[in-house]
Amino acid sequence: MNDEQLLDERVQVLCTFGGGLNPCTPVKFRRANGREVAITEIGLRHPTIQGKRMVHMFDVTDGGADYRLEFDSERLTWRLTLEADHAE
Repeated sequence: MNDEQLLDERVQVLCTFGGGLNPCTPVKFRRANGREVAITEIGLRHPTIQGKRMVHMFDVTDGGADYRLEFDSERLTWRLTLEADHAE
């Protein structure tokens, strides 16, 4: 990732749910400014504990930039915490 920008932005996320090893798959998200980002690929996904809460992290891309989405499974909220342009 190049030109990383740390964020703490609440976002709306459209997901699919199914079985198997990856039951939750984010498809797209809408930023606070109304811009929609269609996810073309999911990289790393992993759960982590923040305080007493389980937070699921998803590193995703739309083909032009990389993003990190975090899902708080207690509060049922999504946050965009990182945006980075692709290295050229």
